[in-house]
Amino acid sequence: MIKTAVVGAAGRMGRRLVTNICESDDLQLAGALEISSCPFIGQDAGAVAGVGETGIMITDDAAKVFADCDAVINFSTAGVIESTRLAVKNNCSVVIGTTALTDEDKAALKEMADNGARIVFAPNFSIGVNLLFYLSRKAAEILGEDFDIEIVEMHHNQKKDAPSGTAERLGQILCDARGLDYKTDVRHGREGICGARTRKEIGMHALRGGDVVGDHTVMFAANGERVELTHKASSRDTFARGALTAVRFLADAKPGMYDMQDVLKLR
Repeated sequence: MIKTAVVGAAGRMGRRLVTNICESDDLQLAGALEISSCPFIGQDAGAVAGVGETGIMITDDAAKVFADCDAVINFSTAGVIESTRLAVKNNCSVVIGTTALTDEDKAALKEMADNGARIVFAPNFSIGVNLLFYLSRKAAEILGEDFDIEIVEMHHNQKKDAPSGTAERLGQILCDARGLDYKTDVRHGREGICGARTRKEIGMHALRGGDVVGDHTVMFAANGERVELTHKASSRDTFARGALTAVRFLADAKPGMYDMQDVLKLR
């Protein structure tokens, strides 16, 4: 059994991770972390998630939790780098699904991986979304510059970052396939008299509303025809199952920085 801790265990995603770990045959819930101000501190993580008593209490004592774990899953937004450093110090593998990380944060994760850590960091852990990444690159390569590219994403009204990490990753993949630069060639929305669309441009549009878990569409539009690749997530369990797959992958992986393309062997 892979002894696994969940950071942000009382959140929406954290509860699904706890549930899926408890229902798995090869992973064991070994810890549940939250920030010190969380009202669920001291409560059973399984009861909070709705799967019954597990004996694992939600705590803010990361050092104690990581000392008795093999793996850590973190989809939270607070203290990701500090939490990862502590987990790595305790020889834990780390799966990170947080999207709102800075370039400095990402560089810190890479440095840890270069120095012996085993990390899977991905903007989206859905198997279907990672297939969308793969297919979008192939479509861009095959269709060529005659097809304009637009990316549209929609998420629930509580999502803090825009565009989503998944949409940003799609933009990076498509820019790479077209020989473009994400920072200068991705156009975030349009307003007013902005002129005709250029060839050297990828449109990015973020929608927010309701309880949408996550929708992503890549449109390839040319004169007379349009190709659309769409993924729609209706349950956070799809991300939780992917994270568990990443934990299993890291159990036998060499030190390094990986993403879900590596986990699913899509490279």
